[in-house]
Amino acid sequence: MHGDTNFQRFFQGRALEYLHRLITLGLEEDGEDLTSNALFARHDRLSAHIKAKQDTLVVGLPIVLLVLDRFPNEVRSRFAVQEGAFVSKGTYVAHFEGQARALLKAERIMLNFLGRLSGVANLTRMFCEKIKNTGVVLLDTRKTTPGLRYPEKYAVAVGGGRNHRVDLAEMLMLKDNHIDRAGGIIPAVSALLRAYDPCLPIEVECRTLEEVRQAASLPIQRIMLDNMNEAQMAEALAVIPQSIESEISGGVTLDSIVRLAALGPTFISSGAVTHSAVSADFSMSMAR
Repeated sequence: MHGDTNFQRFFQGRALEYLHRLITLGLEEDGEDLTSNALFARHDRLSAHIKAKQDTLVVGLPIVLLVLDRFPNEVRSRFAVQEGAFVSKGTYVAHFEGQARALLKAERIMLNFLGRLSGVANLTRMFCEKIKNTGVVLLDTRKTTPGLRYPEKYAVAVGGGRNHRVDLAEMLMLKDNHIDRAGGIIPAVSALLRAYDPCLPIEVECRTLEEVRQAASLPIQRIMLDNMNEAQMAEALAVIPQSIESEISGGVTLDSIVRLAALGPTFISSGAVTHSAVSADFSMSMAR
């Protein structure tokens, strides 16, 4: 499971480094398990399993293994499902056998990762299902839990969405404060083109039809229509040439996304898939 291709592809370099730091922090936050240490001797062993308590995607199994790696040779694990699988309520997804203290120390960290990432993937899947036949691509945003940027964006990808920029250095994005500081879209784009050679892709957030017209005349990659009403967005999309990608953003819900996709943008971005996802419910109990 460490070798899950999508997981390995996503968690490389800095992303993997951050993930290891998160696991360390999670274990340190929990401190010493005084209760388990009092009730279980060091040599006591335990068999346990993790069960899904709802219908859900299962996302984060490779992270479970990384958590258990912190207890070398003390726990053996076996997974009953593949990473990213959709399971029904009551499905056993993992089985463990090993030192009782190690398993109980790792329990909450494993379940926290599984629950959070599976919840993000579940909500992403719901959004993607709404627009699956439209050709429009769902994007996430940087509205992620601090410190969990990479795991949550990984979960979005497993759920069927696509990642927007992972950090501020991946794409140049002109937002309202940048544009106002520069004195407009045209001088703002000009400043970026002067500052970087070669220049990264540029996305411009537009608030009005006039701003869309200005942005559409420039050598940029994408125009974002932010918090416009649907009539304004339809008019703005008609102005954007095919050579420039379009993105609708702001207040996107499961109820509105079908109507927004019908307008014909390239992308629809939603912060809700990360900031409003409800964690999936998993439990770990002793095997009997």
